[in-house]
Amino acid sequence: MLILLPPSEGKTGRSRGRAVDFSTLSFPELNPVREQILETLAKVSASSDAYDVLDVGASLQGEVDRNTRWRTEPAVPVSELYSGVLYDALGYASMSAGTKRRAGSRLLVVSAAWGALRPADRVPPYRLSMGTTLPGHGPLASVWRDPLAAALSESSGVIVDCRSSTYVAAWRPSGDQAAKWVTVNVVRERDGVRTVVSHMAKHTRGLVARHLLESGKDPGTPKSLHKLVSERWNAELDRTGPGWTLTVVEHD
Repeated sequence: MLILLPPSEGKTGRSRGRAVDFSTLSFPELNPVREQILETLAKVSASSDAYDVLDVGASLQGEVDRNTRWRTEPAVPVSELYSGVLYDALGYASMSAGTKRRAGSRLLVVSAAWGALRPADRVPPYRLSMGTTLPGHGPLASVWRDPLAAALSESSGVIVDCRSSTYVAAWRPSGDQAAKWVTVNVVRERDGVRTVVSHMAKHTRGLVARHLLESGKDPGTPKSLHKLVSERWNAELDRTGPGWTLTVVEHD
């Protein structure tokens, strides 16, 4: 089983510690692309049009400036780096030792700057969205598409996709992998009427990811994944194109 997570805009830095060591990162075949993107990000972040290119406001000047120091900034374990609704619900810090071990091999964060990261990987905080078009590179989702397809081609189990559409664009499982690709959707039902939720969907996806890790099980098919998630939530499984959609229905 592979659980795909999006990064979060909120990131936790450190005042001390060693800088990133590319030789220790998962998926070392992605390192050349990582370095190219980060070098360009540093140059853009030091330029006069940084806010426009990165689509951020001047209030985030500190985060933009930090992009220029990625080679020396203290690196943080991915398990501690990201904050926000999804990661609060995931609650890595409060997991048991066994659950953390499962997370180490089953969780994967798709990142605009780093491509793909495991919880134990250590990288510096950064400000960059997959929706960004970097000068000299183009849309980042397009930049990462082929490298990620090659790096993740070995995954053969169920792929539980908790990413937003911006990050799905960087890698969509295809071929045999698509048959086990399950996107997690969340809707709220009130008086028989369903509406899509956004902010709280992140919370539910984090809870789903934690439930799967704590279960100690590795569902072999989308249907067995549906059965596992249905132990806790009202969930529906539908075939949608090459993959599947697992819809978690929350009731008011």
